[in-house]
Amino acid sequence: MKFSLLIFVALLLGSTSLMAQNVQLHYDFGRNIYSNEESGRQKVTATLEQFKADKWGSWYYFVDIDFSRKFTEGAYAEISRELNIGTKGFAAHVEYNGGLNRFGSFQQAALVGGAWNGHNADFTKTYSVQLMYKHYFKSYDNTRTYSSAQLTGVWSTTFAHGALTFSGFIDFWRGENAQGHGQLVILSEPQLWYNATEHLSIGTEVEFSNNFIYNTYNDKSFFINPTIALKWKF
Repeated sequence: MKFSLLIFVALLLGSTSLMAQNVQLHYDFGRNIYSNEESGRQKVTATLEQFKADKWGSWYYFVDIDFSRKFTEGAYAEISRELNIGTKGFAAHVEYNGGLNRFGSFQQAALVGGAWNGHNADFTKTYSVQLMYKHYFKSYDNTRTYSSAQLTGVWSTTFAHGALTFSGFIDFWRGENAQGHGQLVILSEPQLWYNATEHLSIGTEVEFSNNFIYNTYNDKSFFINPTIALKWKF
């Protein structure tokens, strides 16, 4: 459940030592909506997220652990480092994506590029735009190394006197289909949270994707997978 953005404003404030961490638990309705195409989709995902700013920039990572009724389906992680460039919100961005599942592994990728980060006057609205070169590695049989590019947008806005937070991301990148042909992959996961207390939030995430989900049942490529979720902020 990538990028709820945590306290992204920490980077923008230039804090020398600021950290935010949360744990999320999502119940996924995907296999109920697409009982044929997504019959093997996980029902529950636990996410650990952490953001830490320092005087040079920031670290960010998340780990998704997917559970089905009988198995731990897999663990997928992304970790990134940003180094601030000047005072206008620009940063250099380096990232690694990868993980393991019960069949083997996810295809690993490394990304490098630039980011532009911004906010409004009171930091209730923040955004980041990242443009990166992306390189996939041969991670298991039937995969190969190839070059790609990725455009990412990240946002967060808190409103209704702090009671609600709308956050999320959208990714566009070049992937490859089973025949090795290039295709545009789109993945977005907006989240809406009701902040019940300082630490506890109740909400939902809706995953929109195209050419992202592996589907051997038919030629459907676009999916909408909603969740209900709890989040605990440390």
